[in-house]
Amino acid sequence: MPPSGSPSDPSWIQSWLLNGIDIGLVLALTYMVLLIVGERRTLWMVRGLIFLMLAVVGSELLGLRLLSFVLEKLVVSSTLAMAVIFQSEFRNFLEQLGRGEIRQLFQSSQRPAPKPDSVIDEIVDAVKDLSQNRTGALIILETGSPIDKRDFSVSGVSINAEISKELLQTIFQTTTLLHDGAVLIRGFRVVSAGVILPISERTASRQLGTRHRAAMGITERVANCLCIVVSEETGSISLAEKGNLNRPLTRSKLKELLELRFSSSVEREAVAPGLGRLSRKVGFQGQALLQRVLRVRSSTSHKDKE
Repeated sequence: MPPSGSPSDPSWIQSWLLNGIDIGLVLALTYMVLLIVGERRTLWMVRGLIFLMLAVVGSELLGLRLLSFVLEKLVVSSTLAMAVIFQSEFRNFLEQLGRGEIRQLFQSSQRPAPKPDSVIDEIVDAVKDLSQNRTGALIILETGSPIDKRDFSVSGVSINAEISKELLQTIFQTTTLLHDGAVLIRGFRVVSAGVILPISERTASRQLGTRHRAAMGITERVANCLCIVVSEETGSISLAEKGNLNRPLTRSKLKELLELRFSSSVEREAVAPGLGRLSRKVGFQGQALLQRVLRVRSSTSHKDKE
């Protein structure tokens, strides 16, 4: 409930200050948990949780008791759901907290994300070897917001592993069950494999096989992605973007194009910088809201004097 009394009353100021500290500590705890889990998908979940928490505070300030009650229950249930989803991470967090390893807790949560150059090198090296061995491959690279699974014919099998040359080569070996589909890469992680893509209906050269038409199809449907194709017949390397194929490509040319169009996506995938932008955005929006409230209050008091 909002504190009662006049803004000039010391108890009123103390109550507001305590409320602000309370909210700040909760947000700081949420921030720390996010660093421990350290995944981009968690960032969206925590953003939603923070939004619900702010909505609870807003409803209490406005005196909307029923809405506040419902939102409080929703926050509790959301917190429990996150605890179940990330139970192993929370278990490690509680173990370190119980042992008093606060400093180690923060040090372990601040592990650096792979650099864009190293991620691109892993992809390019894998594609080079696949090309030399004439092993067919299809690799989707997200360059913006996550691709909706409904844009795929089949969403594939979840992998959720850091990119490595060896992992990509293993997936596309003809002895594996996932080699016929595409690999989906988001930032520095392999999200899924065995993804079946829609085929382009555009008229194309007879030299282009199913993989090339699938690369054209997904980049026609989704603008914020690239698709690397390795031909099984010739070993040639192609890069599809917005329905168009850039082919054939050398290793150096592929790396140049990925550095130009994909490296920024790897940088955005780092959790800590994403939280920094989120905190700055929340701070700016909070400051603007406070200024509007103060402006309304000053104009109201001025009218009362008149």
